Amino acid sequence: MSKAFPQVEMEPVYGFCHYIATVIYGMCFRGEITGLQHLPTDGPFMVAANHASFLDPPFIGCQVPRQIAYFARKTLWKGGLASWWLDTVGTIPVDRDGGQDVSAIKRVLKSLKDGKGLILFPEGTRSPDGELHPPKSGVGLIACRAGVPVVPARIFGSFAAYGKNRPLRLGTPVSIVFGAPLYPDEYDDPTAGKARYQTASSRIFERITALRAPEIPVL
Repeated sequence: MSKAFPQVEMEPVYGFCHYIATVIYGMCFRGEITGLQHLPTDGPFMVAANHASFLDPPFIGCQVPRQIAYFARKTLWKGGLASWWLDTVGTIPVDRDGGQDVSAIKRVLKSLKDGKGLILFPEGTRSPDGELHPPKSGVGLIACRAGVPVVPARIFGSFAAYGKNRPLRLGTPVSIVFGAPLYPDEYDDPTAGKARYQTASSRIFERITALRAPEIPVL
């Protein structure tokens, strides 16, 4: 894989969008990126991150030098160019609570079985105020079913840059921190019964909340 241009190893449309997101991030929102060494270079894995803005998926995704899959609400598939693009880049349609959508779970597990990566947001939806909110069980369900490493990630500044009901503010630094991966024996407790998936989500989210923002050098 080319370290300078990892997009050449991706499917054409995804690689092009990955490159554009990288350029936009670098020109308009550049902050600090740390912990890239924690991202697996091969095999299936998940990235679990907080969610405060529409900017989170592309900005976190463009730091990952591999093609990964995303979830998106089924309501975004309205036909036309948008639906074609979502399908072409490998987006998985899901109901509001991804943990209860059987068809989406099957597609996710197949993608992971094929050695691909996946990005998920344990909170389930964008934060209305930029603060962290309790995780839902969906991420825990998928992680426990798949049994793959989960890389915690935390994005800082995206709410200020383009939070819910807020204007886009170009030039706002957005920083991303990737933590050491969690393995199944760290997040999965098969003896937890009905609380198994929520327990896994909570353990993963604890690792997200523990990540601290990197210092941005003063020019």
